[in-house]
Amino acid sequence: MLSQKLKQMGVVGAGGAGFPTYVKSQAKVEFVIANGAECEPLIHKDLELMKHFPDRIIRGMKLMMEETGARKGKFGIKEKHQDAIEQVSKYLKNTSIEFTFLGDFYPSGDEYEVVYAATGRLIPPGGIPLQVGCVVNNVETLYNIANASEDIPVTKKLVSISGEVKDPKAFWIPIGTKFKDLIELAGGTTTKSYAIIVSGLMMGQITFDENEVVTKTTAGLIILPEEHFLVTRKTQPPENQNRIGKSACDQCSYCTEFCPRYLLGYEVMPHKVMRSLGFTLTGEAMWNQWAELCCACGLCTLYACPEDLFPKEACDKAKYDMRQAGIKFTQTRPVVVHPMKESRRVPQSQLRKRLKVDQYDVETPFEEINYIPDEVKIKLQQHIGKPARPTVSVGDFVRSGDIIGEIGENELGAFVHASIDGKVIEITNEFIRIKKS
Repeated sequence: MLSQKLKQMGVVGAGGAGFPTYVKSQAKVEFVIANGAECEPLIHKDLELMKHFPDRIIRGMKLMMEETGARKGKFGIKEKHQDAIEQVSKYLKNTSIEFTFLGDFYPSGDEYEVVYAATGRLIPPGGIPLQVGCVVNNVETLYNIANASEDIPVTKKLVSISGEVKDPKAFWIPIGTKFKDLIELAGGTTTKSYAIIVSGLMMGQITFDENEVVTKTTAGLIILPEEHFLVTRKTQPPENQNRIGKSACDQCSYCTEFCPRYLLGYEVMPHKVMRSLGFTLTGEAMWNQWAELCCACGLCTLYACPEDLFPKEACDKAKYDMRQAGIKFTQTRPVVVHPMKESRRVPQSQLRKRLKVDQYDVETPFEEINYIPDEVKIKLQQHIGKPARPTVSVGDFVRSGDIIGEIGENELGAFVHASIDGKVIEITNEFIRIKKS
């Protein structure tokens, strides 16, 4: 049974969320949608995957369609990527899979956007694609589904690396590899002081720690100078963000007017959430509700706001506060697409200019390498759900692909596997460290 293999082989959403794929495979739907939009600026790993491994992606898509009973497959891909389209199209003959061509906008890869583009259906507020007969999988997830059907576990991650590096590229790397190893594989940096943006300028995280490691959801690394505009923005402490927002927000509502979810018809209004910064808890409850359906794409903070404020972060805080208070907002009016939706799309070219990263928008060509690090640190939770429980002990010798962490039969989560041959040298509640033998 495919779902059991997906669980045991550790397949989770490779696009960033890390939702266990076996759960999606157990649904019955009309459409399986491949998400190849890859809308984060400067991240190109999905593009390289589609160009070089289209057969495995389509095999995984067919397996998912069979398992879910889907009558049609929709392959979401940006129309500008003609080289990838040409490669994928070779494997669509005599199938019920067809392309859904997407524009070069941000965030064209948002699940709600992809489902609407592919089927014309609108997911219920706060809902999931299953509610409108769809399953959406990132193209790398589909690649991993094909592997899992052949008992090949998830031990490697395709990543791209760009920015201030000498040789931008994409390659497969064992899960648990340190970021500093990736940087060295890209020829090293071209600046002395730098920050590492993990998995995307818009929705990714920032770190200065080269010893952090690759997980199943790491899309890639972007190296930026320490003095770059984005580094300054992303390292502002929350108290500064709130203080600046409280004093400077003039309620222009640009954050709302450019919000992709608002334009799709959902009641997301960041400008109203910004009002919560100036109220007591009683007042916050009135305004925080407008954050509930936010997808955290970051467009309001990093593109729309003319004052360089932090509405996305205000929404993050509002959602947290609402959960802590046990308050759940439910949209009561029907979801109706805004008449200005198409006119207010944000082109990638404009977004890159706003982010001051145009000079880093280069190809990251796929390179076949066989790199094995001296050691890996494999996290026990690289997915939504419960962390895996170690099944090995310090001193054990393991081979790449061996199960080193598992979850219970009725628990949401994912198995984890050794990504190199070696000796287990450390086990904590958070990770298992393996030294190369």
